[in-house]
Amino acid sequence: MSSAPAAIGVAVALFVGTNLDDIVALALLNASSSATGRPRRWHIWVGQYVGLGILVAVSAIASVGLAAVLGGWIWTIGLIPLTLGVIRLIAAIRSHGAGVGNVSAAAHGILGVVGLTLANGGDNLAAYTPVFHTLSPAEFTITMGVFAVGVAVWCTLGRIVVSHRRVTAALQSWGRWIIPAVYIAIGLWVIAKGWMPHP
Repeated sequence: MSSAPAAIGVAVALFVGTNLDDIVALALLNASSSATGRPRRWHIWVGQYVGLGILVAVSAIASVGLAAVLGGWIWTIGLIPLTLGVIRLIAAIRSHGAGVGNVSAAAHGILGVVGLTLANGGDNLAAYTPVFHTLSPAEFTITMGVFAVGVAVWCTLGRIVVSHRRVTAALQSWGRWIIPAVYIAIGLWVIAKGWMPHP
């Protein structure tokens, strides 16, 4: 990446592609909040930020460790999101037309939301780790800024779409195709970048 706009573009694609399914969980959390008062809305926001922060921290540490271990074979970490994307694509094809189950969003308090965020976004590690390895410090800072804004947008959208069942259904339906495509694209991009000769 040679410019801030390019870094922002990659960060936006990474956040949206890996967190699209989280909108459904957020919608259900907000529905539960409206109906029962649990979790509270501020619990949802804080829980999302803490959960994503943990995923990002683990991915950043893992990217440094893998780079030290793999050396010139660092491109192979691109195989992780690529494989995950293919697996999810196969699962989407098999479940096509079979109906999509609801995401369980039973969570209470900040810890409950953090746990749900980690469970729902655990596979994001496979995408974040190889991408973070390719970023310069400036690009990583930009990415963190985009992620911070992204969480706020996601929490807001989760509140909005809770009253639009068609939107939630569309996210569930299209998300199962978009998410595998993003993981496959990330894997291929990391592999290609790892093979490129460094000056």
